[in-house]
Amino acid sequence: MYVILVYDIISQKRGTKLLKYLRQNLTWVQNSVFEGEVTESGFEKIKAGIKEIINKEKDSVIVYTFESMSYSGREVIGIAKNEVDSFI
Repeated sequence: MYVILVYDIISQKRGTKLLKYLRQNLTWVQNSVFEGEVTESGFEKIKAGIKEIINKEKDSVIVYTFESMSYSGREVIGIAKNEVDSFI
């Protein structure tokens, strides 16, 4: 499945911890935005890790899931903060 994840974390300490965690599992796109192809079990692992880091009373994480990356086109207007390339 293809995942796009965005977050808004109130605490800078939790935000930094979540950023480091997500960089191990997904591709950083720009501030508070990640994306990537993951397995079902990988997705469950990511969600479990997020739940350990965030404060559910104050923080917000939104995850969009798609069957594949071919959900639609992807266009960047302005500078690309992190080029997302497909490579083999």
